[in-house]
Amino acid sequence: MKWLKVFCIAGFATAVSASTLAADGGQILSSQCASCHALSKPENVGVDHIWERKGPDLYYAGNKFQRDWLVEWLQSPKAIRTGGEFYRKHVKSTPDGDVIDSTGVAAHPALDKASAEATADALLKLTVPGLVETGVFKNAAVSPTMGAMFFGKLRGCSSCHQDAPGKGGSSGPELYTANKRLQADYVYGYTQDPQKFDPRVWMPKTEMKDPDLQRLTGYIMQLKVGVAP
Repeated sequence: MKWLKVFCIAGFATAVSASTLAADGGQILSSQCASCHALSKPENVGVDHIWERKGPDLYYAGNKFQRDWLVEWLQSPKAIRTGGEFYRKHVKSTPDGDVIDSTGVAAHPALDKASAEATADALLKLTVPGLVETGVFKNAAVSPTMGAMFFGKLRGCSSCHQDAPGKGGSSGPELYTANKRLQADYVYGYTQDPQKFDPRVWMPKTEMKDPDLQRLTGYIMQLKVGVAP
């Protein structure tokens, strides 16, 4: 039987066969993902949970992610947060100020294609009814220039997020791959009320009205890596 590389998660090494991984995405989640991610809603959703979690909560992954991206990313993981799940743990003081040192951020294990597909399908079954309103994003065209101004200057999103590689903050996840990674209705809903998803998360609730939420979501969903706004 062919064996995959040994995965090391949370200090435990586990060897798994390709046939076993590919057969059951749910088993992959429980054996390989549960040590870092919440697969069901935690009883404690306070500050301690956000501070201590090693990866994002996945119990509403089906409300959030796009399948094609999941399959691709699970085979070749790339950092979405340069400072890991909680950037403050990786801040380093330098003569030029504080910077995020990503050298201490653990790498995410990679899966083979069949296992990635099975895992993606299992993740997309994890949903919370009513958490994200379906069809709320109207997909209206947004001027890239005006969208960039709205993202950077008017709403201050660039203080925590990047809309192009190296452009913007790094305490939050990059958003220049959001058009492939995230469902548009999720982007709208999370921007509208982050605390609905993470009650203690530090992203502010901006009280934006629908036209502004449509504009900001439209801009984010139009972003492409390497294409200047």
